[in-house]
Amino acid sequence: MSANPEQRAQALRDAIRRVGVWLGPIGLAPAGEERAAIRRIEQLGYGAAWFGEAPTNREAMSHAGLLLGATQRLMVATGIANIWARDAIAAINAANTLNEGYGERFMLGLGVSHAPAVRSRGHEYAKPLTAMRTYLEAIDAHTYGAPAPAHPSPIVLAALRPKMLELARDKTAGAHPYFVPPAHTARAREILGPSVLLAPEQAVVLESEPGRAREMGRRHMAMYLKLPNYVNNLRTLGYDDADFADGGSDKLVDAIVAWGDEDAIAGRVREHLDAGADHVAVQSYADDAQASLAQLERLAPVLLAL
Repeated sequence: MSANPEQRAQALRDAIRRVGVWLGPIGLAPAGEERAAIRRIEQLGYGAAWFGEAPTNREAMSHAGLLLGATQRLMVATGIANIWARDAIAAINAANTLNEGYGERFMLGLGVSHAPAVRSRGHEYAKPLTAMRTYLEAIDAHTYGAPAPAHPSPIVLAALRPKMLELARDKTAGAHPYFVPPAHTARAREILGPSVLLAPEQAVVLESEPGRAREMGRRHMAMYLKLPNYVNNLRTLGYDDADFADGGSDKLVDAIVAWGDEDAIAGRVREHLDAGADHVAVQSYADDAQASLAQLERLAPVLLAL
């Protein structure tokens, strides 16, 4: 991508388009099932596939290779690769290898993760903003000597709060916020300015009965409400202890998880786009990979028309 931030962001917008997929349950399926699902996602016309990394699941860079090898046009992005899982040189070397080998279809999403995951790797979760800044400086200082992609490998940050968003704005191609409502997207765009990429994740449930939809939403949210990074970010948007109790208030569930029919979910994605998002990574929450993929198939006609 171009070294000019505005040109770099536009090139990424063109590559990932307005709506992509955050794999969720699909990213935890057996490799053969995941490859078949990612080929179907590409066939449907989604612009990008995002996936996470945790100590108990697939390593991010080899996972990206699995997905890139199964597709021809789809952009693949880590959302995110944990900076404590590999050093900065390993991360950018891997990104360059993938982009050189797969037609520049890989975007390196980096994040500081969360204290429990970092401690499980034997590291201390301290000064995450400083750690990320140091990591990016090491990438900038590195010289890559192997065959390289034609353009620098694009990097985005998992940024929620203002200082990390500012770092994403100043040092990378943009930000990939996770577990956020459209109100956060509007705030993030104000901080990022007009040029760099903003690509939030949005969890969705194709279910129109409120009780069932919210029950599924609470199941999706349970692990995230145990993590201070997410809870503290939501506090800045006006949510309080009552909203975090008992699996989340209806107000919080409705803000984080879009539910209803196809048009209702398209409406939520449109809210993010209207608030300043360039791209929305839709995570179809379901009991398993096949059910998640079925929801994405149903949603494709309305989401890809946005």
